[in-house]
Amino acid sequence: MRWLLRSKIHRATVTEANLDYIGSVTIDEDLIEMVGLMIGEKVLVVDNTNGARVETYVIRGERGSGTICMNGAAAHLIKTGDQVIIMGFELTDSPITPRSILVDEKNRFVRFLSR
Repeated sequence: MRWLLRSKIHRATVTEANLDYIGSVTIDEDLIEMVGLMIGEKVLVVDNTNGARVETYVIRGERGSGTICMNGAAAHLIKTGDQVIIMGFELTDSPITPRSILVDEKNRFVRFLSR
């Protein structure tokens, strides 16, 4: 069994960092569905701006809002305006093709990177 990349939102822009939330990353529901993430799923968030790496879990953001909000302690490391990659993984014996998307600076879908 190996951990393989299953879902990826590439070059997303953090729209908010909320220290007062208990924890997680809020993601626009459209983006969640496009890459096949699930609410509550553990994800790795990598900050292209400063190199920080955070494991957290997904919560649903308003559909079509472009929201990418770092909540709780992660907001100390990943700030509003930072560019991030959000990745979900799967433990499997079989090769899989990740559902990866590229988004623009407003977190709108640009194109699939793989499917």
